[in-house]
Amino acid sequence: MTESAFVLIKCNNLYAEQVIVNLKKIESVKDIQGTYGLFDILIKITTNDTKDFDEIISTQIRTVENITSTITLNLNNLKEN
Repeated sequence: MTESAFVLIKCNNLYAEQVIVNLKKIESVKDIQGTYGLFDILIKITTNDTKDFDEIISTQIRTVENITSTITLNLNNLKEN
């Protein structure tokens, strides 16, 4: 089963476009949107296993230059009755 999460990203605003370019290179990143407000970028990531989220976020997303912080929102795959 495919698992998804949204990641809110703060970055150095001067480099937001370059951060987006670098995030597009990450295979698990499926959608990227620039935002206004407390966070600068919203991405959607997908993986086959929730255990992979930690690796993806820690070693691939947070290591992108000029990202200063992230918040991950795991999606709950609730089914309607």
